[in-house]
Amino acid sequence: MMLRHIFCVFTLIALPFLGEAKLPEIDGKIVNSKFNEIMRAHASYKKFTPELAKRSLVNFAEELDPTKTYFIESDLQKWLNPSDELLNEIITDFNNNSFKQYEAMAAVMDTAIERRRELDKQVHNDELPTRVNPDEFKDMKWAKSEQELLDRLIKIRALQVETTQRLTPDLRQKALQRLDKRQAKTEEDLLSTDAPKKEQLILSKVLKALASSLDTHTAYFTPDEATQFMINVQQRLFGIGAQLRDDLNGFTVIKIIEGGPAANSKQLKLKDRIVAVNGEPVVGMDIIDAVDLIRGEENTPVNLTVIREVGEGKDKKEEIHEVTITRGEVVLKESRYEISYDPYGDGVIAYLKLFSFYQDPESSSAGDLTNELEKLKSEHKVLGVILDLRYNSGGMLSQAVAVAGMFITKGVVVSIKDDTGTVQHLRDIDGKTVWNGPLIVLINRASASASEIVAQTLQDYGRALIVGDDHSYGKGSFQTFTLNADKKNSVNSQGEYKVTRGRYYTVSGKSPQLIGVISDIVVPGPLSESEIGEKFAKYPLETDHIKENFEDDLMDVPAYQRDKIASLYKFNLQPKMTVYNKYMDALKRDSKYRLDHNSDYQNFLVELKKKDIDVEESDAPPTNPFGQNDLQLQEAYSIMKDLIIMMMLGEPKAEASPLPAAGPIFNK
Repeated sequence: MMLRHIFCVFTLIALPFLGEAKLPEIDGKIVNSKFNEIMRAHASYKKFTPELAKRSLVNFAEELDPTKTYFIESDLQKWLNPSDELLNEIITDFNNNSFKQYEAMAAVMDTAIERRRELDKQVHNDELPTRVNPDEFKDMKWAKSEQELLDRLIKIRALQVETTQRLTPDLRQKALQRLDKRQAKTEEDLLSTDAPKKEQLILSKVLKALASSLDTHTAYFTPDEATQFMINVQQRLFGIGAQLRDDLNGFTVIKIIEGGPAANSKQLKLKDRIVAVNGEPVVGMDIIDAVDLIRGEENTPVNLTVIREVGEGKDKKEEIHEVTITRGEVVLKESRYEISYDPYGDGVIAYLKLFSFYQDPESSSAGDLTNELEKLKSEHKVLGVILDLRYNSGGMLSQAVAVAGMFITKGVVVSIKDDTGTVQHLRDIDGKTVWNGPLIVLINRASASASEIVAQTLQDYGRALIVGDDHSYGKGSFQTFTLNADKKNSVNSQGEYKVTRGRYYTVSGKSPQLIGVISDIVVPGPLSESEIGEKFAKYPLETDHIKENFEDDLMDVPAYQRDKIASLYKFNLQPKMTVYNKYMDALKRDSKYRLDHNSDYQNFLVELKKKDIDVEESDAPPTNPFGQNDLQLQEAYSIMKDLIIMMMLGEPKAEASPLPAAGPIFNK
């Protein structure tokens, strides 16, 4: 199958496919063939190994029981701690198109369902606790006993009932009935006596478990899931322009798309919890079904019942709101960029914030930033530039090259090594720079993929100082998809997949995979204490390196073209610069002094250690985390001001200033 759609992107929001899916037309032979096809394309794994078999067993258990409300630990002991003999047996069976151990686990699930039904009788008869904390259900482990499982079920039911209390009596009853109906439908599918249907269901879960055992970003999609994924690839739909997360007590708004109906109406807020749509309760509903209720014909209204938290601390309370939004076409584009400037001395410091790396027939990230920066240069004396890539999770690889090219003359920006070991270099070749003066790239732990290419490349060449969290996300891999977004009704009846094909490397030969881009000057921000990043993923791809490519030998270019291309390209190459090196110690010293003596910042750090930042909301953060200004950006400005002064003086400052760098600087 032809692989299509290469992306250099990381998405912090993943909407689970929980609806009743069209089952793929697969059998054991097709599962074997499909997984071997995926492995042939994979960056690292080319055959089914004991390690992959062990991972797949864990994955399969979670496919059967994603909420961890059926199995107890002892049910799975054999598979969670498999012997070498069992793993070898699984590999032998796989090679013979057989999946006995997975089928055996599915049979245990049948027994677990019967036990769950008995426990549910106790849940409905027992008095429910109050004020259950939803955070208890994050990152759950398997219950160690039947009693622990019962306690978990009671708390979950209490949370759901507490949410429905805010609905009218009729809707409350309907919501609880829907919860029970949803559970019953899931159980009926797994207990089905329709042998072919049950086999397809189990094998689809086996194939999901196998694919996701390779690494965090490789996945198999059933036909219905692939269709939903196609909507995201095509990026057009009619609805309200909001992304939701399925919580036990409703659907939480985790992102509002700029320019969409929800954003334009200004009624819906981040963290609103949708509990009913047009009077239909959605607590307990599959997320795909809930989204289908919200979507509809253009220019038609949809009424959302939402629960909203207001107030702080002891004054915090929940309010119920009715929100009506007129549906419209939603083009899933990020807020593209922001540009502003801060007066300093006889000039300005330019601020460019890029939300994603985009390109369409009308515009591109590099083109838009270039135009804005050139305009700013024509109107003001620009002394320095801050490029803010915080929360930027990636985009088009070609645009990462183009944005980096704004600040270097010519040279390798990023190299790609695929599953065959072939290395291809992507170069900036126009020989022009938009800005060649003081440059800071601001990152945080949510800066990923294409953002990491730009930051690390500019760091490699010595063109920029990297400021922000200690490191970025650490996604240095790229994926290809078997979906063809250009064709309608083109989803394969056997399902589709995406697979990690390789890694990318910047000009130094380093890959940010797993490690991330390391900041030159660390200024902790709202995500600096959060466990965000590839290294926290379930099965991350290992890091890697290739030789550096500052001296570009053009060896990836066909030999018969090499001399001709060299004559056009190999002059005015970007040198590896060391201009910032002599200022680095002083810049770090001054920054530390400011932060240590900034009471607002110190309070921020104290609060930061108390709070658990919601990773899934991190690409749409509140404007002022913790109710304070953007202290990380403020310090980046101060570092830039220090740098401008030092470069004008030609030497570092002798000692740390008692105040942040500010005020007039001399005219040149």
